[in-house]
Amino acid sequence: MKIIIRNKKASHEYFITDRYTAGIQLTGTEVKSIKQLKASINEAFCSFTGGDLFIRNMHVSEYANIKYTNHVPSRDRCLLLRKGELNKLSKAIKEKGLTIIPLNVLISDTSFIKIEIGVAKGKNAPDRKESIKERDIKRQLDNN
Repeated sequence: MKIIIRNKKASHEYFITDRYTAGIQLTGTEVKSIKQLKASINEAFCSFTGGDLFIRNMHVSEYANIKYTNHVPSRDRCLLLRKGELNKLSKAIKEKGLTIIPLNVLISDTSFIKIEIGVAKGKNAPDRKESIKERDIKRQLDNN
């Protein structure tokens, strides 16, 4: 699998506890736009509606080569997971302070588009500073 779109803010603002890879229901023009890297998941989040997991606020730009029958850029898209994984995720977000956020958009060898999602807990300002210090120390040790 190859990462084509990354949520850079996720590691800075959240502690990621669990990671899952989910399929996503897309229309044809959405697939073409994502393959042209015209999508953003920085403001996106996941929530349950009627037992299904949806990704919200994922912006996929309209495909430029089609004048009609284009998609809505920021519609809710259903994520495709197994029932057991959905049950684990629904139990996880019922805990206080946990949420589900998209981490990466992947493309598989067979050209399927998938999303890596993570169960996350928000960081406070002191936690962010501490993670920056740890990253700097690790970088210095690697250079020596």
